[in-house]
Amino acid sequence: MAGRADDLHQLMDRRRSVRMLSDEPVPVGLIEAAVRTASTAPSGAHQQPWQFIAISDPATKREIRLAAEAEERINYEEHRMNDAWQHELAPLGTDWHKEFLEIAPWIVVLFEERYGIRDDGSKRTHYYVKESCGIAAGMFITALHNMGLATLTHTPTPMAFLTKLLGRGAHERPFVLFPVGFPVEDCQVPRLARKPLDQVLTIIGPDPQ
Repeated sequence: MAGRADDLHQLMDRRRSVRMLSDEPVPVGLIEAAVRTASTAPSGAHQQPWQFIAISDPATKREIRLAAEAEERINYEEHRMNDAWQHELAPLGTDWHKEFLEIAPWIVVLFEERYGIRDDGSKRTHYYVKESCGIAAGMFITALHNMGLATLTHTPTPMAFLTKLLGRGAHERPFVLFPVGFPVEDCQVPRLARKPLDQVLTIIGPDPQ
């Protein structure tokens, strides 16, 4: 068990958010496999309040890029993101340009279902929607990394344009956007150090072994 745990940690510790994505094709079966894995996530009352929308159509990807860049340009250049936020982002080298949204072979948008709709049209309450979608998103990222694909979590704020552009219902709200593909051969990512275990874990009580 310890060996399996260490193997998984070493695999995931190599994961990075990648913006330098290739246009190399990715078979749809791999996207389907990642969503199947994500859909094993626990959810409030087992409502599974998520929808994954996978886009490979070039025209739609371009529309998404242009709409996202319009919002992000306001964030960066018109200070919808405050100075402190931009200061924290500076070492990552990000700006409002999001060319990876058009280059990546796939864009996958995770929508949260704020409530369900029964066959008779009535509403069905969903519980712990954001928590459930957050767990599913993490498992989606893990599945992609495990199969050798790269992605990043992109949340152009506000994201309401995705609901309209992708023709989603009023009960759905964009949660996070994932460009998915292979890294370019000369891909560069920031050299990041993760917090050590003693800064993220507190143990109360003795080891029960």
